Amino acid sequence: LNTKLACRTWEAFLVFLVYYTAWVSPFEFGFLVRPSGLLTITDNIVNAIFFVDIVLTFFVAYLDKTSYLIIDSKKEIATRYVTTWFLLDLISTIPSEFVRVILPNNLQSYGYVSMLRLWRLRRVSRFFARLEKDKNYSYFWTRCAKLVSVTLFVIHMAACIFYRLAAHYFNPTETWIGSVWEDFKTESLYSQYIKSLYWSITTMATVGYGDLHAVNPNEMTFDVMYMLFNLALTSYIIGNMTNLVVHAATRTRHFRDTIHAASSFAQRNRLPVRLQDQMIAHLTLKYRTDSEGLHQQEAIDSLPKAIRSSIANYLFYSLVDRVYLFRGVSNDLLFQLVSEMKAEYFPPKEDVILQNEAPTDMYFLVSGVVEHIVHKNAIEHVVGEARTGDVVGEIGVLCYRPQLFTVRTKRLSQLLRLNRTSFLNLIQANVGDGTIIMNNVLQVARLDIFFLVSF
Repeated sequence: LNTKLACRTWEAFLVFLVYYTAWVSPFEFGFLVRPSGLLTITDNIVNAIFFVDIVLTFFVAYLDKTSYLIIDSKKEIATRYVTTWFLLDLISTIPSEFVRVILPNNLQSYGYVSMLRLWRLRRVSRFFARLEKDKNYSYFWTRCAKLVSVTLFVIHMAACIFYRLAAHYFNPTETWIGSVWEDFKTESLYSQYIKSLYWSITTMATVGYGDLHAVNPNEMTFDVMYMLFNLALTSYIIGNMTNLVVHAATRTRHFRDTIHAASSFAQRNRLPVRLQDQMIAHLTLKYRTDSEGLHQQEAIDSLPKAIRSSIANYLFYSLVDRVYLFRGVSNDLLFQLVSEMKAEYFPPKEDVILQNEAPTDMYFLVSGVVEHIVHKNAIEHVVGEARTGDVVGEIGVLCYRPQLFTVRTKRLSQLLRLNRTSFLNLIQANVGDGTIIMNNVLQVARLDIFFLVSF
């Protein structure tokens, strides 16, 4: 864990340095003819840090994407790195002073050497890709930060190129900046950069105020390429933002469509108001549980059976162990039973079991309260209640009888549903425990038994 944390911290630190490189390299390319003292020192420190990272890479295991195995062999790590990114990483760390010594005079441009360091930008892409998959960070804000970073870098890069084209043109007055400010080369570096940034932003936004415009063929050519690139970049940004906004609203829109469809169905078939209310309440609860992450069953079902069983037993074993029905049975049977149970939420006033329906399931209350209701002469009579730790529907399942009464929730309730077929299959494999369960039913004086006799 400590090693992993150290690696993540080191990667984040390198990404911070990449942001520095993303600003400095184009700036040196566009505005500086020779390195300055402080900037040279800072660049060499950054280069040294990335050189250290190159050395460390030879000792870091990697995931083989074909076999999905962690490769920790030093020889295989070195072979893979040397045959992929090693050369480019090494070139991007070479000090500019050394390059100026070995290159001929006509190629000794300070800016060209700096631009080689933009190779490091791939680290930022990998960094954002990891954050987008990290549950600890918001996908929406991570994506927005990535789009903003791309936009700012493109604007900054274009501003530096615009100024370089003007500063190195043979006639400075026939440039986008020289046609307005003839003495632009004598201005401060800050003023030059701000004007270039302004021209880059207005070109990207295509507002076209008319105060600045391309003058010579070199600027016109770059302008054309820049605006064509902006078409693709703008489409990419708008598409991503649209997708993020639509994704955030999709669940709400689907909920409204479902409610509308249910209401139309109820009105078309003239269902009673109580049934309409139950339908709307159930759909509303499903939307709430999905939005708030309460409906864990869908997430659990996507996991392997061993993990599902472990989660179910961690959450519900202690509750099921206290149910009178399973008093005295083996721990093995309890473990198997809990693994077969499905957690469900029910809104208030919703029928869980209907009187006289086929006994397909029994339910165990995790939270909430349910009422036992008997219908006689078209009148509902509440004959009992069940609370946390109680079971309902067990008489019908165990005695092969239609359900004795309607079970209706009084408030928001979470219940564990156990299918009759799954239950009987487990009982057949544990005959002794099955006898204990039947004795528990017969020995406990419950209102259910009297209804069983009367019916």
